[in-house]
Amino acid sequence: MNENIVYVGSKPVMTYVMAIISAMNDQDEVVVKARGRAISTAVDAAEVTRNRYLTGLESTVTIGTEEMEAEGGSTRNVSTIAITLSKSPEA
Repeated sequence: MNENIVYVGSKPVMTYVMAIISAMNDQDEVVVKARGRAISTAVDAAEVTRNRYLTGLESTVTIGTEEMEAEGGSTRNVSTIAITLSKSPEA
């Protein structure tokens, strides 16, 4: 698994904040990815990290849609987000 990607699910926000901070110690860039209902948790984790812990970060947001197979064999669309947090050149 790629060390600079943090996948967000249903855990508390601070769990992902700590994962982002740990990844930023080793990398200059971290990507926070989420789908569906976890998108709000991913945004919260990225913003808490940027505003409280690592204030010199820049963020880039990419949104999209994935087709997933539903239980009945049909497909449904699920929203996705990828938030790239990177250290600014001045820092």
